Amino acid sequence: MAAGRLIIKTEFLPTKYRGYMLPLSQVFWLAGSLLIIGLASVVIPTIGWRWLIRIASIPGIILIMAFKFIPESARFNVSTGNTQAAVATLEHIAKMNRSVMPEGKLVEPVLEKRGRFADLLDAKYLRTTLQIWVIWLGISFAYYGVILASAELLERDLVCGSKADSEVVVTGGDSGESQSPCYCHMFAPSDYRTMIISTIGEIALNPLNILGINFLGRRLSLSITMGCTALFFLLLNICTSSAGLIGFLFMLRALVAANFNTIYIYTAEVYPTTMRALGMGISGSLCRIGAMVAPFISQVLMSASILGALCLFSSVCVVCAISAFTLPIETKGRALQQIK
Repeated sequence: MAAGRLIIKTEFLPTKYRGYMLPLSQVFWLAGSLLIIGLASVVIPTIGWRWLIRIASIPGIILIMAFKFIPESARFNVSTGNTQAAVATLEHIAKMNRSVMPEGKLVEPVLEKRGRFADLLDAKYLRTTLQIWVIWLGISFAYYGVILASAELLERDLVCGSKADSEVVVTGGDSGESQSPCYCHMFAPSDYRTMIISTIGEIALNPLNILGINFLGRRLSLSITMGCTALFFLLLNICTSSAGLIGFLFMLRALVAANFNTIYIYTAEVYPTTMRALGMGISGSLCRIGAMVAPFISQVLMSASILGALCLFSSVCVVCAISAFTLPIETKGRALQQIK
């Protein structure tokens, strides 16, 4: 869903505005994140987490019904030969802007072939595709790793990397031979406040992220933020106060959000219209793989070794930074390509 909305916005926005408007949409992601944390602080202590899931699913159901009001991309319609629909969309946009369509006919060669998976691995895009996949997987791994590690550190009160005194041993089985530590105590109001503060970090670097994307370029901006993400993962292991931990988490959330902003824009810009949705879709699939692996590191490995988990997150970010810096194509100021 996120990839689809970004593709449509990318294809509607002029080149000079993409680097500004796309990162600003992060504000709405932030609003949703803050809303779910605030909702959790009220719902979980009173009627339980199952009701939180039920309530949180309501906006998604409403959104399904709202899809019919979203116009199809004019670029896509033109590429499939549906010029009439493309003109209707452009006329609607002109009317909303109190403007008029320029005179002339909308002419574009109809593409006989749509994007195929093999096109992503074509010689022209092979290196770019492979490096983008590495970056998407790593960014997702780091993003969800930060979120889950935040909850883990707060639940276990690991401000200085030591286990909480409130560790509870849970015995499983009739014989009582199986024992495992449980840290599943309820969040206190202060924990929810910490989550809210760190989540606000996702918008904190947006102005700098926008400047970096538009003046340094997509590749250099992404490599810098990924390198800083690696550094702050290591800083989490420093013995510090609760305020220090919140500060580190705040910066990490800001950096991982900036990483997502940049790679979203780059991926949508680097592929032509015939391959754009496919490229974003495959990248999004790898993003989910990173999200699935993150809990095993943030919760399972972190239970055994906090330093080991943080070093792994940091190493992945370093690999992504190098991959971003060596991407073969810079898309800053580059018009969207229509055909391969």
